[in-house]
Amino acid sequence: MDWTPLLISLKTASVSILATFFLGIFAARWVVGLKSGKAKIIIDGVLTMPLVLPPTVVGFLLLFIFGLKRPVGIFLLELFSVKIVFSWTATVIAAVVVSFPLMYRSARGAFEQVDENIIMAGRTLGMSESKIFWRVTMPSALPGVASGGVLAFARGLGEFGATAMIAGNIANKTRTLPLAIYSEVAAGNMEGAYGYVMVVLVVSFVVLSLMNYFALKEGKR
Repeated sequence: MDWTPLLISLKTASVSILATFFLGIFAARWVVGLKSGKAKIIIDGVLTMPLVLPPTVVGFLLLFIFGLKRPVGIFLLELFSVKIVFSWTATVIAAVVVSFPLMYRSARGAFEQVDENIIMAGRTLGMSESKIFWRVTMPSALPGVASGGVLAFARGLGEFGATAMIAGNIANKTRTLPLAIYSEVAAGNMEGAYGYVMVVLVVSFVVLSLMNYFALKEGKR
């Protein structure tokens, strides 16, 4: 069995979670801090939309943004000689976009469950909002945030539709595990597909175990 798709998937998911984790945290902090209920509803809907859209639609929108005949694609290619479509970078972008809502929703839920009295106590002691967030809110919400990070990592690892649209299915370059399974089935190589499926099942079991661990830890807190 060719292990390249697994390595590409792990590399993609590892890089994408670095962006998704912090983007999700800061987006959740921003939305939780909004005073307007209407603004929260609208912004939350926009940030969560990739979670409910079909992955192929997400991929189409990414192609619309980064395509070689689109303004952003032309700008990146002419000024930086960077081509996003059908590159490994495209797999990372697809993974970030589809996994971001999971990280954002988990972080927001964790932040909203933090006892407001603890935050008010920090303000009474003269702590800045930034210090309160990192020293009070984040430690209290850490199990929920960590669970969201694990879930987002798994989602990035298993991304298929958006990746196929913007990155393609190029062997040894953009062929991730889900794309490898599809390719093996399309080629009639069921044994190869079984091998990749077993790898995905093992990774999924590990992810679910980690999620349950963080959920149990959060429950004890």
